[in-house]
Amino acid sequence: MPKAQETVLEIDLKALKHNFEYLKSKLRKNTKFLAVVKAFGYGSDACEIASYLQTLGADYFAVAYVNEGVALRKAGITKPILVLHPQAVNLKTLIAYSLEPSLYSIKILKEFINIATLKKQCDYPVHIKFNTGLNRLGFWENDVDDIVSEINKTDTVRVTSIFSHLAASEDLNEKEFTLNQITSFRSISKNLMDKLAYKPMLHMCNTSGILNYPEAHFDMVRGGIGLYGFGNSDKENKNLIPIATLKTIISQIHKIEKGESVGYNRAFKSNSFLKTATLPIGHADGIGRQYGHGKGFVTIKGQRAPIVGNVCMDMIMVDITNIDCKEGDEVVIFGQDTTAEQWAKTTNTISYELITSVSQRVKRIFSNK
Repeated sequence: MPKAQETVLEIDLKALKHNFEYLKSKLRKNTKFLAVVKAFGYGSDACEIASYLQTLGADYFAVAYVNEGVALRKAGITKPILVLHPQAVNLKTLIAYSLEPSLYSIKILKEFINIATLKKQCDYPVHIKFNTGLNRLGFWENDVDDIVSEINKTDTVRVTSIFSHLAASEDLNEKEFTLNQITSFRSISKNLMDKLAYKPMLHMCNTSGILNYPEAHFDMVRGGIGLYGFGNSDKENKNLIPIATLKTIISQIHKIEKGESVGYNRAFKSNSFLKTATLPIGHADGIGRQYGHGKGFVTIKGQRAPIVGNVCMDMIMVDITNIDCKEGDEVVIFGQDTTAEQWAKTTNTISYELITSVSQRVKRIFSNK
């Protein structure tokens, strides 16, 4: 990639391919792979990511909300798209774009059947989600009879899959809890399938589930953060490559005398002479106000430059006192060397939050397609 001349997010599609193939290598031959591309492809670009993964052989895609699925369809994605958290107000649009809803309560199940009936649908594919311990979304085990009763009243829907979500698959200290979730899911799924008289797909594993619980791969797995280069453990991070590199440039260099301050609220006051560089990236671009004051750093000429003072809406200032650099030089926020996970740890957060926060005004550049 050429040197950055402005703030950009570089997306390495060769790394995406590597991550996809690595996760696929953990599966049995017939296990399907659902690629999770919600939240604008975890902050990259959902349409570009999904288009490339479709060529690589992803079987399914998942988004959080209907509008995300609509964007994929408009971009030419033809594979099935699961909407994980549909809202009743968007169900007509969901059907219009051939998206598949996750139904997680009797209320949303009834609402979808009503709308599908009005739209004269037959055997519309739906996915039934059960809560096995995450306590976020999902039917309870004792809802099975009610689910079957509603589905048997109509021919408008057909259950394509039954699924659940692991709560702590990355934490091996919670292995007993995870195994109990898997056991519970097996029991609930069997009960529902026996009463449906046909066998939908089963899926439960997220990235850490893929890596840590092969016994729970079932018919399909859902790869999310792993596709983007993070394995939720030091061991697995070595096998994956972060696909996104956030870069910017030095706009201006300042010489700060002892006693002078930098930035809003005079949040940083210098105890000695130093040099700072002002960079065209701020909290409107995804570098939150939790950074600064020594938390968070950038890399210039291979050296770390800590953020000083408060993060501004459009700019940050960094200490370059001991770095030989000039205005216009490239700056790396995070990437494949200093990863988003390492960056996020400086403020006790996670890679997910940092990479999904990169603003849409930051230009995306794709390489190695």
